[in-house]
Amino acid sequence: MSELRLNLVTREWVIIARERAKRPEDFKRSRRRRDIPVHSEGCPFCPGNEAMTPQECFRLDGEGGWRIRVVKNKYPALSDEGTRQRRIDGPRRMVTGVGTHEVIIESPLHNTNPALMDIQGVEEIIRTYRARFLEAYRDERVEHVIVFRNHGEDAGTSLEHPHSQLIATPVVPVQFRDRVNAAMHYFDDTGECLVCDILRSEMADGMRIVIDTEHFLTFIPYAALTPFHTWIIPKRHSASFCSIDEKETRDLAYHLNTVLSKFHRGLDDPDYNYVIRSSRPKDSENEYCHWYLSIVPRLVRSAGFELGSGMFINTTLPEDNARYLRAVEVA
Repeated sequence: MSELRLNLVTREWVIIARERAKRPEDFKRSRRRRDIPVHSEGCPFCPGNEAMTPQECFRLDGEGGWRIRVVKNKYPALSDEGTRQRRIDGPRRMVTGVGTHEVIIESPLHNTNPALMDIQGVEEIIRTYRARFLEAYRDERVEHVIVFRNHGEDAGTSLEHPHSQLIATPVVPVQFRDRVNAAMHYFDDTGECLVCDILRSEMADGMRIVIDTEHFLTFIPYAALTPFHTWIIPKRHSASFCSIDEKETRDLAYHLNTVLSKFHRGLDDPDYNYVIRSSRPKDSENEYCHWYLSIVPRLVRSAGFELGSGMFINTTLPEDNARYLRAVEVA
């Protein structure tokens, strides 16, 4: 019989469709992928084509040239010019579209990604995320910052050169606000951080854990919204990603590289999105919020039921998915 599981962090019900359940290996897509060159002459993110990108905001240099570049998005969702203004006209609400939209070019190599990089390369990406995250919040117009990565066409990427993005918005998205409210209610009821309680429960249970190290836990949530939906959560309580230290940066790089490598090998390099869900730096010491990184492989498509109900149907068991990923060997 199917069962409904409640994701306490998102407050979303998920139908775990046991009678329609697929095996984890059924999601491995044997598809032909064309060979991607190390350098693409027409790619604006490849070395030698720097003039094709907008203003550079940040650069990490290494032997022989740059290792990471951050540039303004050529077609930004929000403008870094102008003032934040709110207008109310009866039932209509509007805020001027000011903010930041940056592209983090993760490597000079055209044919790599965090699943294929060495740990040092992923560490450098995470340090760059933190630096740009802090810089974005220095803008008084900014209310919320999202760091995310789209991998593959089904995940929304248009350029195959490895890159992430940062968008800083002049309002707090309702999705994040709802999660903060859920965390506050849980803290009021129990005196505990919801995510810290989830970590303790998952470590005691063990069935959904993929990677467990000193500073982070990677696992498939009990009420995973979709197949192989994965969370990487710091064990030290902190509301903001900006508080990550060097030891935690190295450990997060290991988790991110390892789990993406498991996806690459075990699921034939699926398209995916990941996002860092985090409070503002000035809220880093609050007791109820807890930052984390969420990865959503794009293995299924939402349809009318999801649109009409706001509920998801997951046709795999989170426990089976975690067991499958644990068994995938990476170099």
